Amino acid sequence: MQKLTKAAVPIGVVAIVLMLVVPLPAAVLDLLLGLNITASLLILLVAMQIRKPLDFAVFPSLILIATLFRLALNVSSTRLVLTDGYAGKVIEAFGHFVIGGSLIVGLVIFVILTIIQFVVITNGAGRVAEVGARFTLDAMPGKQMAIDADLNAGLINEKQARKRRHEVTAEADFYGSMDGASKFVKGDAIAAIIITLINLIGGMAIGVMQRGMAPAEAVSTYSLLTVGDGLVSQIPALLLSTATGIIVTRSASDGDMGSDLLAQLGRFQQPVRIAGGAAIAMCLIPGLPKLPFLVIGGLFLFMAARMKDVAEVDEEAETQATGDEEPKPDSPEAIAEKMRVDPLELEVAFDLVDLVDTARGGDLLDRVKALRRKVAMDTGLVIPLVRTRDNLDLPASQYVIWLNGVPAAKGMSPAGTVLAIGDALDGLPGKATREPVFGLPAKWVPAELQRQAEMAGATVVDRSSVITTHLAEVVRQHAAELLGREDVRLLVEMVRRTHPIVVEELTPTLLTLGEIQRVLHGLLEENVSIRDLVRIFEALSVRAKVSTEVDGLIEAARSALGAAISHPYVTPDERLYVLTLDPAFEQRLLESVRVGEGGQVLALDAGTVDGLVNGCTGLLSEAERLGLAPVLVCSPQVRAALSRLMRQILPRLPVISYTEVSRTAQIESLGVVNGAVAIR
Repeated sequence: MQKLTKAAVPIGVVAIVLMLVVPLPAAVLDLLLGLNITASLLILLVAMQIRKPLDFAVFPSLILIATLFRLALNVSSTRLVLTDGYAGKVIEAFGHFVIGGSLIVGLVIFVILTIIQFVVITNGAGRVAEVGARFTLDAMPGKQMAIDADLNAGLINEKQARKRRHEVTAEADFYGSMDGASKFVKGDAIAAIIITLINLIGGMAIGVMQRGMAPAEAVSTYSLLTVGDGLVSQIPALLLSTATGIIVTRSASDGDMGSDLLAQLGRFQQPVRIAGGAAIAMCLIPGLPKLPFLVIGGLFLFMAARMKDVAEVDEEAETQATGDEEPKPDSPEAIAEKMRVDPLELEVAFDLVDLVDTARGGDLLDRVKALRRKVAMDTGLVIPLVRTRDNLDLPASQYVIWLNGVPAAKGMSPAGTVLAIGDALDGLPGKATREPVFGLPAKWVPAELQRQAEMAGATVVDRSSVITTHLAEVVRQHAAELLGREDVRLLVEMVRRTHPIVVEELTPTLLTLGEIQRVLHGLLEENVSIRDLVRIFEALSVRAKVSTEVDGLIEAARSALGAAISHPYVTPDERLYVLTLDPAFEQRLLESVRVGEGGQVLALDAGTVDGLVNGCTGLLSEAERLGLAPVLVCSPQVRAALSRLMRQILPRLPVISYTEVSRTAQIESLGVVNGAVAIR
């Protein structure tokens, strides 16, 4: 059955093409004319029932096939009219029905139908399709950005985003196809008029010159057949044109056209009442029949009275529902909502509101939403929604980033300016400053001088990018503080869906959610991504059977991640620049490791600490002057305690173990630290 369905359309199209050259008997033509009218009526009814245009996505192709079928019938009927003077019962019956007893009246009615089809419906549907295609294509980038923003905000998942992107693309393709399909309908109307004139003029000429008919008899015979043939063609064409107009003017809704029409016209009581009163008032005009207007006016007033009852019930129910949903201002729920501390907030001054106002072209909110996706890809942490609000108490051009109710960072973003980052900025007017993330020299210059700043060799950044970059850095530095117990539960459930055995073995038998949270905190504090939760959980399961000491669990997780930890520090040319410890000095550090309440620490005297710090600082400074970002490599046994010390005194120097060094990168040693003098 499925194969037959697939072959039906190609076979039908081939049959239509054959109809253009193969004569058809009158009986077969009658059957196909009936099929044409019924199919056109079916298409119109389906167009009225759909909720959105994409529910009838095959419509543009269907227009082409229906138009070709109708033209093939026109050719067949024309052949019969001109050769036999007879084209079947259907055409003859339509001709008698329209012409009746007057040829002139019949021709006038036929011309009127043709004008309605060609001038009104076809032109209107074509214009709407053209405008719809243009606006749909123009709106496509904005819809794609809205989908990406919802995905980054966590409102939809990847599968839903793909589905919505496909719908946007399909909608653009549909309206583009409808723009072309409307030209088929218009061309069909023109062809019908030309074919009708050919039938009328050619038929009368054949009747008089070949068949020897009297002119009056030829006009009567061939005008009847011509009008009947034209009417049989115009009725399906009119139905298809109407369906085209309905499709291209239909907006997406929850109901079909009939339900929406009654619901929307019946929504407003006052216009219906006024219309009924106006109909009754027209009875006062002398000479007008009073009964039709009284009946119509009374019907409208009756409808208005019924609508009033329905409106009162709906309004009361809506008011009651609203009252139940919204808590009172002094209720415990409302007070608790105001007391809630958001994990991440962004406050902007009054003159920065344009950055968040989409009506004024602001894109800061979209960029903040996109930031959540980027952070998730980089760190494995799904940060909470960033609450953005304005604060009239802030000084002009200032913004504040809040973390768990405490200001974490501040910055400036003057209106009408861009941030030019570089050293050669003395020739540009503006306010000198420092780039908020890396502390590079910069200057806020007027936006109209952006081109001059770029020509001066500066990197130009717009205000929204400055705020977003600053926010990203704050999130990166405080990622561990943003990972709450509920977030850990969601991460565990995410792993459970794909690797249930891993989760069942780990929790709650071996580790609680709190202990898992402490391990993930420790990884995030050292800028280690927790995206690969499966390997982390597998390593924790093995280590927890021996000990649940946090530092040991963290080191087990780091060992499982291995080269993934050092990969962010590998340069594009596959080089890893490292600082190492002198073996004797490393042994001294290992012997000084002590376990305290906060984890492993180094019990060193002040002189040894100074030697370690001075040696690392000197080598790090020299590497940074060369544009390099090295890491300090040591043994796994001393790494946790050494890293805890270095995060306090030299946080920009990562500490990794030998097991975490990339196996594919080329290792470049920048020096050896021995606790006294750095060896280069």
